[in-house]
Amino acid sequence: QVQLVESGGGLVQAGGSLRLSCAASGHTFNSYALGWFRQTPGKEREFVAAISGNGGSTTYADSVKGRFTISRDNAKNTMFLQMNSLKPEDTAVYYCACAVRSFRATTNPGWYDDWGQGTQVTVSS
Repeated sequence: QVQLVESGGGLVQAGGSLRLSCAASGHTFNSYALGWFRQTPGKEREFVAAISGNGGSTTYADSVKGRFTISRDNAKNTMFLQMNSLKPEDTAVYYCACAVRSFRATTNPGWYDDWGQGTQVTVSS
């Protein structure tokens, strides 16, 4: 089991930026895909972005494309989500997750086996 810990959430005004981090435990970090999801009260968890094991391939939800950038540093077992031009509708708890059965970036939450505890992002208007 991979332990994941998110950090970097907070309160920001619309148009601002935040950078989320996700630190992972364990070895073979570069062998599996990672992803970010978000959830608001009363709604299902929503895919945000994913990155392949070697960082060579990424995919994004249409709602964040062009504003968010996912990346990873395999030497430091860490993944990032740079969020720019934030909007109030980006307000949510953001979760990082790992798909140990997949090297390729995937949008399907069913492929993700381990999840972090979440970090709150609040964007004020």
